[in-house]
Amino acid sequence: MTDTKPRRELGKTGIEISPVGIGVMQFAGGKGFFRFMYADVPQADKDEIVKIALEGGVNWFDTAEIYGMGRSERTFQQALVNNGVNDEHVRIATKWWPAPRRAASIGRTIKNRVSNLEGYTIDLHQVHWPSSLSSIEAQMNAMADLVEAGKIRSVGISNFSGEQTRQAHAALAKRKIPLASNQVHFCLIDRSIETNGVLDAAKELGVTIIAYSPLASGLLSGKYHKDPDALEKTPIARRGRVSRQLAETRPLIEALEGIAAKYNVTVSQVALNWTVNFHGETVVAIPGASKPYQARETAGVLDFSLTDAEMAQIDELTRRYK
Repeated sequence: MTDTKPRRELGKTGIEISPVGIGVMQFAGGKGFFRFMYADVPQADKDEIVKIALEGGVNWFDTAEIYGMGRSERTFQQALVNNGVNDEHVRIATKWWPAPRRAASIGRTIKNRVSNLEGYTIDLHQVHWPSSLSSIEAQMNAMADLVEAGKIRSVGISNFSGEQTRQAHAALAKRKIPLASNQVHFCLIDRSIETNGVLDAAKELGVTIIAYSPLASGLLSGKYHKDPDALEKTPIARRGRVSRQLAETRPLIEALEGIAAKYNVTVSQVALNWTVNFHGETVVAIPGASKPYQARETAGVLDFSLTDAEMAQIDELTRRYK
């Protein structure tokens, strides 16, 4: 494990994370609903993904209660144990599923999160969607109770609007606890947070944006542009979106390929590098990984720096997606 790669503060919490983390939703694949999204990932591969990521300087992982009803959490924890990872060397984010529940469920279900992640600290606990039967203030108060009880280190939200972010921040401020993050979809072909108030609220309040699906289900890796037939091997729940945008994104992928060749990196790495640097230190990203090579790619994202001209070129090519 190495600390040579840069770290950023998660919101105003004092928790330091790498600009890229690893999303482990894929660790729930192969069973239940998630069989329609991801193939089963053998535990040996999960172990290797975690090992490669940590050795490459990635120090945090994102999971959730709903990912296989705890399966992602449990098998991720097993990967940490199998690699002999000490608690101090990893940062863990998970999420509470709000629908159709009330805020009291946050306090009742934390025992399951703690059990599934046994031996490891929950550094960030997030409300997965703004769909609870309770108010945002009630949810934030329930989360604040967990912080004060020492069961979690910080509080985040996910898929909240700009106004909802402000409400969550204000509720936590009454308890003298910062709102750490808002996890939302943000990538080169979905830049809507730049115009709908979400990014503005985050910058104003000092809240970190965690970009999920930053490679648009693999579309921004360029692999489907090179081999359209590979779509047939992709789980059905992810296939439609990729196929719909394949043709329109080809010029963007070709531009990214040219930049990638200059640095001897992949198209995915260029896309991720732009995502976590274009807005300074506000945005971090959690690409998923179902294969060890993907963890190695993620860890290598910050081994190079795009020029201002390259950043501007990518910006220009993707402004239509704001």
